[in-house]
Amino acid sequence: MKKLLPLFALLGPLTFSAANANEASNTIPMWQGNATTFYVQAEVGEMGAMDFMVDTGSGYMTINETTLAGLKESGQAEYQRELRGVLANGSEIVVPVYELAEMNIGNCRLTNVEAAVFPGKTRQILGLNALKQAGNFTFSFNPPQLALSGCQGAEILADASDQQQ
Repeated sequence: MKKLLPLFALLGPLTFSAANANEASNTIPMWQGNATTFYVQAEVGEMGAMDFMVDTGSGYMTINETTLAGLKESGQAEYQRELRGVLANGSEIVVPVYELAEMNIGNCRLTNVEAAVFPGKTRQILGLNALKQAGNFTFSFNPPQLALSGCQGAEILADASDQQQ
């Protein structure tokens, strides 16, 4: 037992540091739209701040054609493939998927985020693929806010997922 005590003494500080790394490091205020939807502001490429509906039921982040046009002009969106998806009303849609060079949600910088592109000027959605890249997250109602825990490593996570493909 005496031989194990120094090992536990070393593991204690490591466990404490790991727990601190999982705490929310970036809190973004949300506001409620009509019905029960919540929105955050995010910057995509050099497009400036825009509204995104936070949707934990959406597998993909979505942007509209207007945003895509601006990103393509500045070379910050690259076509990847087509995606067949099912909308909330049950209908199917085929949309292009683009990889976006950079996205900032609060102080959280994400790189190489895939976004499905919806026609026209439809509302844009912050879906699970982008939230997953930002690490664990907390969606709070009172006050309405989105807390992202893995922002310091978000760029590293994006690079690691690129290597796995």
